[in-house]
Amino acid sequence: MDSTTLYIVIATIGVGILAFIVAYFLYRWVKKLPSDNETIEKVGGHIRRGANTFLKREYMVLAIFAGIVALLILLFLPEPIWVGGALENVLMAGFYLLGTLLSAIAGKVGIMVATTANVKTAEAAKRGGITQSFLAGFRGGSVMGLAVVATCVIGISAIYGLTTGVDSLNDFTASTMLGFSFGASSLALFAKAGGGIFTKTADISADLVGKVQYGIPEDDPRNPAVIADNVGDNVGDVAGMGADLFDSNVAAIAAALVIAINLDDPGVRNNFIQTILVFSGLGLLSTIIGILFARMGKHDNPSRALNIGTYVTTGLFAASSALCTWLLDFSWYVWGAAIVGLAVGTIIGIATDYYTNDVHKPVQQTAKLSEDGPAFTILSGVSYGFLSVLPAMIGIAIAAVASFMLVQKAAPTHELAGTYGMFGISMAAVGMLSIVGIIVSNDAYGPIVDNARGLAEMGGFGEEIVEITDKLDSAGNTVKAVTKGFSIGAAGLTVVSLLGAFISEVNERIFNAGLGGYFNAYGNPVVPFKYFNITDPVVFFGIIIGAAVPAVFSALLMMGVNKNASRMVAEIHRQFNEIEGLLEGKPGVEAEYDKCIDIATVGSLKELIPSGLFAIITTILVGIIGGVSAIGGFLLGNIVSGLLLSLFMSNAGGLWDNAKKYVEAGNNGGVGSDAHKAAVIGDTVGDPFKDTAGPSINTQITVVSLVASICSGIFLSIGGLGLF
Repeated sequence: MDSTTLYIVIATIGVGILAFIVAYFLYRWVKKLPSDNETIEKVGGHIRRGANTFLKREYMVLAIFAGIVALLILLFLPEPIWVGGALENVLMAGFYLLGTLLSAIAGKVGIMVATTANVKTAEAAKRGGITQSFLAGFRGGSVMGLAVVATCVIGISAIYGLTTGVDSLNDFTASTMLGFSFGASSLALFAKAGGGIFTKTADISADLVGKVQYGIPEDDPRNPAVIADNVGDNVGDVAGMGADLFDSNVAAIAAALVIAINLDDPGVRNNFIQTILVFSGLGLLSTIIGILFARMGKHDNPSRALNIGTYVTTGLFAASSALCTWLLDFSWYVWGAAIVGLAVGTIIGIATDYYTNDVHKPVQQTAKLSEDGPAFTILSGVSYGFLSVLPAMIGIAIAAVASFMLVQKAAPTHELAGTYGMFGISMAAVGMLSIVGIIVSNDAYGPIVDNARGLAEMGGFGEEIVEITDKLDSAGNTVKAVTKGFSIGAAGLTVVSLLGAFISEVNERIFNAGLGGYFNAYGNPVVPFKYFNITDPVVFFGIIIGAAVPAVFSALLMMGVNKNASRMVAEIHRQFNEIEGLLEGKPGVEAEYDKCIDIATVGSLKELIPSGLFAIITTILVGIIGGVSAIGGFLLGNIVSGLLLSLFMSNAGGLWDNAKKYVEAGNNGGVGSDAHKAAVIGDTVGDPFKDTAGPSINTQITVVSLVASICSGIFLSIGGLGLF
């Protein structure tokens, strides 16, 4: 490693450490806020224990899974241990476990902070009004945002510094990066799926029985599922989404590094690697500053305050990355690709906001049509959900093409244009995810203020305080919808760049196996394996199978929610029927909250494994049957189908949710009207769309892309239906 790269690695790790220090002080600030309401402390304790119990049991299951996968990697990947060198297998298995560990820590930190910040946010609304309450919720979310990105930046930089700083490990840098990324992705897949099943089991059950059947308020303590619902906000939208965006960021940076490492010219290779590390560090530094700007005045809108933080972070990254590109003599084409990704991420956010925010026509029209019954609610949501896919898909397509064409201009020869272009796409993903810290902060803010709203109601704070938390919660719902659109868009660019990483890995295996290639003037291997021919029946076979996987994966998750919610609905009815005075709200009568939490926990852990294993096993089977050509088609079909379904489900679900809230705000008949009952049914259908299946698909396509890359040697050696 040259001295410049070494200094950059050290500086990037330093920025990560700074982010942890800032996160610690923000956490201390939130924790020191006063809270002395006994009811809120008691309910908050129920939520905290439920979330930690679920996380502990989930991580025990996933630890067994990770141990089995690590053993398989040790024995078989990237090549059987008895065929190749054992060191590469050991490193890949070790860094796989490190990736799972850091992803798990990201979720744990989020739960720890969110279950403290929710109580403080509710109390702050009473003591300091909306300004103080907003700061408590946002700074609580910011702790997770900074911790997630700092962990990613430190982990990636340290792994690169270790594997390229030791001569005997230089050849294994790409394998270790892919192993680390696969660890983060595989845990995120199960954490997001498990958390999504848990949260929607409780949410659907609480709404159907409480609102629709008995007509009691959303966060009424009489409802046995209300605590499980609040626990679900944390395990799904905090721990699950934190692991998800940690995985996306790791995968984007890892894919860019793998492609850069396989470039032929050592000078360009080092320059590109330095660019990746510098841009990652600048994104985190910009986030730290952006978080400090996210404040609101006494009469400000919380959405405006959240947007200010995002805009400041975006502007700072664009300016600072341009300055470093000039000072360090990086490629302006590469900077342009990163800015294209950043701009498209913003566009996707705007489009998502239009289709899910209740100030715009789609949500209002869906609420109006709800007056005519739930069938119109569903049809309207499905229609607008499909319409919402187009802007985002066009944005992702334009970003991929524009970044490819920009960076291929930097290629010294026509032969290398494709590789440089794929690096451009990977940098667009890095650019889009450069502001992921502020995105995670905004996302974690959502469930914190959602919990705070419920706590304020259960604590008897009065309508004025509940109205403050409602205002914060409304902004959180919109932000969560935008975050899901952003994360899906980022996953789209990331998996396209992972396809480039897969091709790079296949090329290396082809050369090492003596199946083709030559040495160029730099003494590096060059293999002319660039594209997949979609008219090849083997590739087409892969495309068809790959396109079907996201649909089946989604079905398995939603069936899990359905079965689990059915059990919980029966339990709620049992408690209302058997516990005297519960439904009437008699003093001293309390629901058996833990039984609903246990149903959600046991059911989600039972249902999360089959869906994840289905995606992974299908990838391996396609590779064994069809070889690397079939896998190329499989990834293509999986990416296109997965992006379409995830965008549709996330946006349709967000639209139904806000249509319900729009009616509950007094529009189209208000609470208790036919429109309200229809909107609640629409929200119930949309819950597993937006919080279980939709956001889990982007993790699924990342996981199968990484499985394809780390298993490329096996797929190539088996051959399947054809070598290429």
